[in-house]
Amino acid sequence: MAASKKESKMEIPKIYEGEYRFYEILWEKEPVKSADLVKLCNERLGWKKSTTYTVIRRLCERQLIKLEDTVVTALYTKEQVQTAESASVVEKTFAGSLPDFVAAFAKSRELGEDEIRELQNFIDNYKK
Repeated sequence: MAASKKESKMEIPKIYEGEYRFYEILWEKEPVKSADLVKLCNERLGWKKSTTYTVIRRLCERQLIKLEDTVVTALYTKEQVQTAESASVVEKTFAGSLPDFVAAFAKSRELGEDEIRELQNFIDNYKK
C-alpha cells in the first residue's frame, strides 16, 4: 500500500455507483491530471467536462480523493473501498452474518471447483 493512502481501519465514506466507476478510472491511471481525467470520463462514461469536475470537487470535499496542482490521486486503495462496501452490504442485508451472505451468494450461482478451493483456503488460513 502506498504511503499516501489512508489506513484501512478508518471508516471510508459511502461511494456511490457513478463515483465508483470514476474511481476505477482513477485507480487505473493515477496520478492523473484533471484534464486527462475529463477526457477519460468522457470516453468511458460519456460524462461532460462539468460532470467530471463536479465529481472531483465532491470527492475532494468528502476526502476521498486529492487534487493538488491539477493532479488527482485517490486517498483509498481499491481493496480498501471494496472491503468497506462488502462489509456494508453484509451488515445491512445480512445483519452482519458472513455465513448468511456466503450462503445467499452460493445459492445465486454455481461455484466452480477453483472458487470452492479458494474459499476453503481462505477459511483455513483465517483459522491460523
